[in-house]
Amino acid sequence: MNRTETVISRRAPSVLETNRVLRNTYALLAMTLIFSAVCAGASMMLELPYPGVLVTLVGYFGLLYLVNRFNDRALGLLFLFALTGFMGMTLGPILNGYIGHYANGSQLVVMAMGGTGLTFIGLSTYALVTRKDFSFMGGMLGAGILVAFLAGLAAAFIPGLTGLSMAVSVMFVLLMSGMILYQTSEIIHGGETNYISATLTLFVTIYNLFTSLLQLFGIIEGED
Repeated sequence: MNRTETVISRRAPSVLETNRVLRNTYALLAMTLIFSAVCAGASMMLELPYPGVLVTLVGYFGLLYLVNRFNDRALGLLFLFALTGFMGMTLGPILNGYIGHYANGSQLVVMAMGGTGLTFIGLSTYALVTRKDFSFMGGMLGAGILVAFLAGLAAAFIPGLTGLSMAVSVMFVLLMSGMILYQTSEIIHGGETNYISATLTLFVTIYNLFTSLLQLFGIIEGED
């Protein structure tokens, strides 16, 4: 007896296509990180004040929308650098605050940078070498980020909730670690073919990972 089996699967991306998206994503990610760091350094040198949570959220989500709206055009690159530069400018006052508030503030910043770099390199390498499919994490990460974001807003507007702030920081560290695996996997397996969108996701992930580690180290230092 003959048996016919029909297997439906997602088209596997070619090696050349995957390598192109990876190469473009990492090259653009490096440029945006450098540009954001320069903007953060300029903001620190000029001692610009923090614009506030509301202005930061409006600027961030507004530019985020524009990047996603034009991610298939050259204009998307312009908005991407505008977003990363804006985030760098808002990061400068935060870094100055840590350096001025803590006796070892500079050390805390360096520790957060080192932790962010090691986490990104380690998890990206793992996803690239093993080529595991982490697409199943998408829904869980989306829901988790929404919960952590709302909890973060509560911690920002309600003073004195140190325990909640620490919990939010830990949540974001774990969620952003998952996002590194997820986004890298999406590129490898063809779920993400737009390098502007991929760069945006990885940049925001790295930014949130860094600020979460910095806040976590600051809370721990304050409790000593």
